[in-house]
Amino acid sequence: MCLALPAKVIELREGDTAVVALEGVKKTISLALLEDVSVGDFVLVHVGFALHKVSEEEAARTLALMAEAGILAEELEEIAGEEP
Repeated sequence: MCLALPAKVIELREGDTAVVALEGVKKTISLALLEDVSVGDFVLVHVGFALHKVSEEEAARTLALMAEAGILAEELEEIAGEEP
């Protein structure tokens, strides 16, 4: 399905990239579309790009709704299966 998922930035890297984590899945993403992203921020990630910063509360609400709808596990599986 490929939805935008909120994830926490755990590491900033060179070249406008970062590592994000969500439910134990880590992924390198591009920060090229955002400014002023820091470790600890939550971002919406879609197809490897951070699209928007969100609050921790908004990230938690979104993830809870996705889990309740039964689509969070499916999305995490898809992300985990992608090449880093």
